[in-house]
Amino acid sequence: MAITRRQFLIGGGLTAAGMAINGKDADASGLDSFELRTKGLKSTTTICPFCAVGCSAIVHVKDGKIVNIEGDDQSPINKGSLCSKGQALFQVANNERRLQKVMYRAPGSDKWEEKSWDWTLDRIAKLMKETRDRTFKTKETNKKDGKTYTVNRVEGMAMLGGAGLDNEECYLESKFARSTGLVNLEHQARL
Repeated sequence: MAITRRQFLIGGGLTAAGMAINGKDADASGLDSFELRTKGLKSTTTICPFCAVGCSAIVHVKDGKIVNIEGDDQSPINKGSLCSKGQALFQVANNERRLQKVMYRAPGSDKWEEKSWDWTLDRIAKLMKETRDRTFKTKETNKKDGKTYTVNRVEGMAMLGGAGLDNEECYLESKFARSTGLVNLEHQARL
Protein backbone atom coordinates (compact mmCIF):
# COMPACT_ATOMS: atom_id res chain seq x y z
CA MET A 1 0.00 0.00 0.00
CA ALA A 2 1.50 3.32 -1.06
CA ILE A 3 1.07 6.27 1.28
CA THR A 4 1.57 9.82 0.18
CA ARG A 5 3.43 12.47 2.10
CA ARG A 6 0.15 14.34 2.73
CA GLN A 7 -1.54 11.21 4.15
CA PHE A 8 1.48 10.55 6.38
CA LEU A 9 1.41 14.11 7.82
CA ILE A 10 -2.36 14.00 8.38
CA GLY A 11 -2.09 10.60 10.13
CA GLY A 12 0.80 11.84 12.31
CA GLY A 13 -1.09 14.99 13.23
CA LEU A 14 -4.22 13.03 14.19
CA THR A 15 -2.15 10.66 16.33
CA ALA A 16 -0.45 13.55 18.14
CA ALA A 17 -3.81 15.26 18.69
CA GLY A 18 -5.30 12.07 20.07
CA MET A 19 -2.43 11.65 22.54
CA ALA A 20 -2.68 15.30 23.61
CA ILE A 21 -6.42 15.01 24.23
CA ASN A 22 -5.95 11.80 26.20
CA GLY A 23 -3.33 13.58 28.35
CA LYS A 24 -1.44 10.42 29.25
CA ASP A 25 2.06 9.36 28.40
CA ALA A 26 3.37 5.82 28.23
CA ASP A 27 4.59 5.73 31.86
CA ALA A 28 1.39 7.15 33.35
CA SER A 29 -0.33 3.78 33.02
CA GLY A 30 1.66 2.65 36.03
CA LEU A 31 2.91 -0.51 34.34
CA ASP A 32 6.55 0.56 34.71
CA SER A 33 6.28 3.25 37.35
CA PHE A 34 9.13 3.76 39.80
CA GLU A 35 6.84 3.30 42.80
CA LEU A 36 5.56 -0.06 41.56
CA ARG A 37 9.07 -1.38 40.80
CA THR A 38 10.51 -0.40 44.19
CA LYS A 39 7.58 -1.02 46.52
CA GLY A 40 8.77 -2.79 49.68
CA LEU A 41 12.45 -2.61 48.75
CA LYS A 42 15.26 -0.92 50.63
CA SER A 43 17.22 1.44 48.42
CA THR A 44 20.62 3.06 48.73
CA THR A 45 22.95 4.92 46.43
CA THR A 46 26.37 3.80 45.35
CA ILE A 47 29.10 4.73 42.91
CA CYS A 48 29.90 2.52 39.93
CA PRO A 49 33.37 0.96 40.43
CA PHE A 50 34.28 0.37 36.79
CA CYS A 51 35.86 3.65 35.67
CA ALA A 52 36.82 7.04 37.06
CA VAL A 53 33.70 8.89 35.89
CA GLY A 54 31.89 8.25 39.19
CA CYS A 55 28.37 7.54 37.94
CA SER A 56 25.81 7.19 40.71
CA ALA A 57 23.45 4.23 40.88
CA ILE A 58 20.49 3.30 43.05
CA VAL A 59 20.59 -0.23 44.44
CA HIS A 60 17.34 -1.88 45.55
CA VAL A 61 17.60 -4.73 48.06
CA LYS A 62 15.05 -7.29 49.22
CA ASP A 63 15.90 -9.74 52.02
CA GLY A 64 19.61 -8.92 51.75
CA LYS A 65 19.79 -9.62 48.00
CA ILE A 66 20.15 -7.04 45.24
CA VAL A 67 17.10 -7.16 43.01
CA ASN A 68 17.49 -3.99 40.93
CA ILE A 69 20.17 -1.45 40.01
CA GLU A 70 19.52 1.67 37.98
CA GLY A 71 21.09 5.05 37.35
CA ASP A 72 20.45 7.84 39.87
CA ASP A 73 18.61 10.68 38.12
CA GLN A 74 19.62 13.04 40.96
CA SER A 75 23.31 12.64 40.09
CA PRO A 76 24.83 15.60 38.23
CA ILE A 77 27.37 13.26 36.65
CA ASN A 78 25.25 10.65 34.87
CA LYS A 79 21.71 12.10 35.30
CA GLY A 80 20.15 8.65 35.60
CA SER A 81 21.96 6.91 32.77
CA LEU A 82 24.48 4.07 33.03
CA CYS A 83 26.86 2.70 30.41
CA SER A 84 26.84 -1.00 29.53
CA LYS A 85 29.36 -1.79 32.31
CA GLY A 86 27.30 0.13 34.87
CA GLN A 87 24.17 -1.69 33.77
CA ALA A 88 26.00 -4.98 34.36
CA LEU A 89 26.53 -4.19 38.07
CA PHE A 90 23.50 -6.36 38.83
CA GLN A 91 25.20 -9.38 37.25
CA VAL A 92 28.41 -8.72 39.16
CA ALA A 93 26.59 -8.73 42.50
CA ASN A 94 24.29 -11.66 41.72
CA ASN A 95 26.59 -14.23 40.15
CA GLU A 96 27.11 -17.75 41.41
CA ARG A 97 30.69 -17.70 40.02
CA ARG A 98 31.67 -14.63 42.08
CA LEU A 99 34.50 -15.40 44.49
CA GLN A 100 33.62 -14.57 48.09
CA LYS A 101 36.60 -16.22 49.77
CA VAL A 102 40.34 -15.88 49.37
CA MET A 103 41.66 -18.56 47.04
CA TYR A 104 45.42 -19.25 46.93
CA ARG A 105 47.48 -21.35 44.56
CA ALA A 106 51.03 -22.00 45.73
CA PRO A 107 53.86 -21.58 43.22
CA GLY A 108 54.15 -24.75 41.13
CA SER A 109 50.87 -26.15 42.41
CA ASP A 110 47.83 -26.99 40.28
CA LYS A 111 45.33 -26.77 43.16
CA TRP A 112 43.57 -23.80 44.71
CA GLU A 113 43.06 -23.71 48.45
CA GLU A 114 40.92 -21.49 50.64
CA LYS A 115 42.80 -19.12 52.98
CA SER A 116 41.76 -16.70 55.70
CA TRP A 117 41.98 -12.93 55.34
CA ASP A 118 44.49 -12.78 58.21
CA TRP A 119 46.81 -15.21 56.44
CA THR A 120 46.36 -13.32 53.13
CA LEU A 121 47.13 -9.87 54.51
CA ASP A 122 50.17 -11.18 56.39
CA ARG A 123 51.41 -12.86 53.20
CA ILE A 124 50.97 -9.70 51.14
CA ALA A 125 52.82 -7.63 53.75
CA LYS A 126 55.65 -10.17 53.90
CA LEU A 127 56.05 -10.31 50.12
CA MET A 128 55.94 -6.51 49.85
CA LYS A 129 58.64 -6.18 52.51
CA GLU A 130 60.84 -8.80 50.83
CA THR A 131 60.47 -7.14 47.42
CA ARG A 132 61.11 -3.69 48.86
CA ASP A 133 64.28 -4.84 50.63
CA ARG A 134 65.53 -6.67 47.55
CA THR A 135 64.89 -3.85 45.03
CA PHE A 136 65.49 -0.74 47.15
CA LYS A 137 67.98 1.57 45.47
CA THR A 138 69.80 4.21 47.55
CA LYS A 139 72.25 5.67 45.04
CA GLU A 140 72.36 6.07 41.29
CA THR A 141 75.09 7.40 39.01
CA ASN A 142 74.01 9.85 36.36
CA LYS A 143 75.30 8.80 32.94
CA LYS A 144 75.62 12.37 31.67
CA ASP A 145 77.70 13.97 34.40
CA GLY A 146 79.08 10.87 36.18
CA LYS A 147 77.91 12.11 39.60
CA THR A 148 76.29 9.81 42.14
CA TYR A 149 72.96 10.93 43.58
CA THR A 150 70.85 9.70 46.49
CA VAL A 151 67.54 8.36 45.10
CA ASN A 152 66.01 6.13 47.84
CA ARG A 153 63.39 4.39 45.73
CA VAL A 154 61.86 0.98 45.10
CA GLU A 155 61.88 -0.09 41.47
CA GLY A 156 60.59 -3.64 41.92
CA MET A 157 56.96 -2.82 42.76
CA ALA A 158 54.15 -0.60 41.53
CA MET A 159 50.89 0.62 43.09
CA LEU A 160 47.67 0.65 41.10
CA GLY A 161 44.66 2.71 42.19
CA GLY A 162 41.09 1.98 41.20
CA ALA A 163 37.96 3.92 40.33
CA GLY A 164 36.18 2.50 43.37
CA LEU A 165 38.37 4.68 45.60
CA ASP A 166 37.34 8.21 46.53
CA ASN A 167 39.78 11.15 46.72
CA GLU A 168 40.65 10.55 50.35
CA GLU A 169 41.37 6.86 49.81
CA CYS A 170 43.53 7.65 46.76
CA TYR A 171 45.42 10.22 48.84
CA LEU A 172 46.10 7.67 51.59
CA GLU A 173 47.13 5.01 49.08
CA SER A 174 49.58 7.36 47.36
CA LYS A 175 51.00 8.49 50.73
CA PHE A 176 51.50 4.85 51.75
CA ALA A 177 53.17 4.05 48.42
CA ARG A 178 55.51 7.03 48.60
CA SER A 179 56.40 6.30 52.23
CA THR A 180 57.62 2.86 51.20
CA GLY A 181 59.72 4.37 48.40
CA LEU A 182 57.50 3.41 45.46
CA VAL A 183 57.84 5.65 42.44
CA ASN A 184 55.68 3.65 40.02
CA LEU A 185 52.14 4.84 40.78
CA GLU A 186 49.32 4.42 38.31
CA HIS A 187 45.53 4.65 38.23
CA GLN A 188 42.96 2.51 36.48
CA ALA A 189 41.39 5.53 34.76
CA ARG A 190 44.55 6.18 32.75
CA LEU A 191 44.95 2.61 31.55
